[in-house]
Amino acid sequence: MENLFERTILIVDDEEINREILGTIIQEEYKVIYAENGKEALEKIHSGGSSISLVLLDLLMPVMDGNEVLKTMNKEGLITEMPVIVLTSEKSSEIESLKLGSADFLTKPYDLPEVILARVRHSIQLFENTKIIHATEFEKLTHLYTPEFFFEYASQIDYRSPNKVMDALAVNFTRFHLLNQLKGRNVGDKILKAMAEGIRKALEVTGGIAGRNESDSFYLYIPHRDNYDIILQKIKEALSSLLKPSEIRLRLGVYTDTYQKFAIIQRFDHAVHACNSLRSKTTGATDICIYDEQMSDKEVFDAKLLQNFEAAIEQKQFKVNYQPKFNIKSGKPVLCSAEALVSWEHPELGRVRPDLFIPLFEENGLVTKLDRYVWEESARQVKAWKEEFGKTLPVSVNVSRVDIAAPDMIDFITKIVKENGLTPADYMLEITESAYTADSKQIIEVVEKLRALGHKVEMDDFGSGYSSLNMLTSMPIDVLKMDKAFIRNIKPGNKEMKLVELVLNIAKNLEVPVVAEGVETEEELNMLKEAGCDIIQGYYFSKPIPPSEMARFL
Repeated sequence: MENLFERTILIVDDEEINREILGTIIQEEYKVIYAENGKEALEKIHSGGSSISLVLLDLLMPVMDGNEVLKTMNKEGLITEMPVIVLTSEKSSEIESLKLGSADFLTKPYDLPEVILARVRHSIQLFENTKIIHATEFEKLTHLYTPEFFFEYASQIDYRSPNKVMDALAVNFTRFHLLNQLKGRNVGDKILKAMAEGIRKALEVTGGIAGRNESDSFYLYIPHRDNYDIILQKIKEALSSLLKPSEIRLRLGVYTDTYQKFAIIQRFDHAVHACNSLRSKTTGATDICIYDEQMSDKEVFDAKLLQNFEAAIEQKQFKVNYQPKFNIKSGKPVLCSAEALVSWEHPELGRVRPDLFIPLFEENGLVTKLDRYVWEESARQVKAWKEEFGKTLPVSVNVSRVDIAAPDMIDFITKIVKENGLTPADYMLEITESAYTADSKQIIEVVEKLRALGHKVEMDDFGSGYSSLNMLTSMPIDVLKMDKAFIRNIKPGNKEMKLVELVLNIAKNLEVPVVAEGVETEEELNMLKEAGCDIIQGYYFSKPIPPSEMARFL
């Protein structure tokens, strides 16, 4: 059977008898090729390439001697591609050849065949093992350390220098995935390679090591310093030939563990946490965040919320409150529906605001379970009001991007609506503007199915994201909700009010009613009413209230 892993050895010697002696010994286990001098050897190395597993190289030869071959292989980088064992009878030559990169030497006259074969096997095996390790040591695209080797070398730094204060740094490129989509994968790879080059330049100043964790995420482990601008500066310089300054958005998270009280991976978790805390910031082209005690407290707080989540669901610690919506088109505002909003009555922490736990649950994949809890509670409440007051108050519930991705989402909503004797019109769904823009194709498919069943779908938080006004013409929606930030500064005739009027006119032409949320004053109410807004929601009428307090409105 053919040996798919047969290795080739090049024997280089000007003496035919020496070539034959070595060839006879080695051909029992390897394929053998020959060269009479250094020039011919280099020609065969160039043509044979990676097929040559080892070179047996005589040092004293005409035309080109062995040392010249070694120097040329060094210059061309070939010495790292294949091991070389030198053949010499002069002991003094061995040191020079080892300095030039040879792996071993065989002295003339030659040792026993078993010894020669053992040395050949050892050199080839050692080289191949080193090559395998080297291939897994560095990440292919950026040539920085892979995570496994990075953490191993970082741990060795701690072991060898236990009193040296080191900083764990996490760097990434904000919204890299969007840049990748807009400019293409090839440009994205060039950006990552440039970031890696910038990091290498920074390490020349700071010292330390670097690795690529995943995608656009890089780790650095450097001696402690008080200023980290040099790192971002070098990365920006490396990116300047690929991107405009306005396109370069970097984030850097730092964690300093003076006494090495945390494991190395945990230190980088803290650095990543600091880096991610900059996610929502939009000021400045670059941002640096240093992990501090406040962030530590936040991590502990978040961990407690995650740990208590299941018990909170089982014990109904999550309370669903309702904020009424009023139709203001006629003379007197009329209650027309309500939005279901959740809060957490924690037995130890007290009332926990939704802005503290909802983003956390979205990040950790728990938001779907929470949303379905709210959906079920809301459907039961609509049924209870109907039985108590003899009338139906439609309720809208929030639907996240994660919810829409669930394959049984529509079936689940259909089931709870049917179980509580409601119609789809009684049960409205609010989907954020950012969800529409993030994955518009999937959103449109799901929304169209829900609308076909009879549900009204509201685009929530319009004006808080990045969509254009003409997006409204292509998105299937029944109601448009203007974000409270949209109307926060409206005054008669100012630019904020003119923008609100523009949105109201577009919605009117599309025959889509508009809900203004966050209305707090009578002046805002009157301006919105005069401009043609349909429905108002906000503290001017009521904050979110428990179901029992809705009686005064019903």
